[in-house]
Amino acid sequence: MSKFLLSALFGAAVALSSSAFAADQTLAEFHAEMGGCESCHADGASASADGAFEFEQCQSCHGSLAEMDDKHKPHDGMLMCQDCHTMHDMNVGQKPTCDACHDDGRK
Repeated sequence: MSKFLLSALFGAAVALSSSAFAADQTLAEFHAEMGGCESCHADGASASADGAFEFEQCQSCHGSLAEMDDKHKPHDGMLMCQDCHTMHDMNVGQKPTCDACHDDGRK
């Protein structure tokens, strides 16, 4: 099965199942339920110094920024997932807003 198809299936499963999670469940808690803290962190506890390991973990399931939608593609090579998606602070279903970095009214 291709990486793209797996990513699409995972995304669909998340979209369908996110309503089953508490609104106050963080993205980190959601991901930890799938494989513990080790699903994102090499040592299972703390982030790597440069965030590169965690970024690779995101891409291993969700695909690269270049493979994603038009909101993600322009950031390929410039940002890591955690630059916008703060795993321990954002809740499941919560989306970052572009105005955190862009002041041109993007949504």
